[in-house]
Amino acid sequence: MHYVYIIESVHAPAEKYVGCTHDLKRRLHDHNTGKSPHTAKNRPWNLVCYHAFPDERRALAFEKYLKTGSGHEFRRRHFGV
Repeated sequence: MHYVYIIESVHAPAEKYVGCTHDLKRRLHDHNTGKSPHTAKNRPWNLVCYHAFPDERRALAFEKYLKTGSGHEFRRRHFGV
């Protein structure tokens, strides 16, 4: 399975990050230990939600969509983030 996930900074809740992985637990651990340069300065992070996809192509397409302007609105309406 491939996962698209949204995390939120504990100390700066306005900071969100959308990512894609095949190992969600390891990826969240990487974000919280500073191994990801894009999220290191706002750690620790909480997992807000994730969505599982049977193949990587669909997961990457959904991640890409969530990072667009209309995807931001979709996130706000459907996930509250």
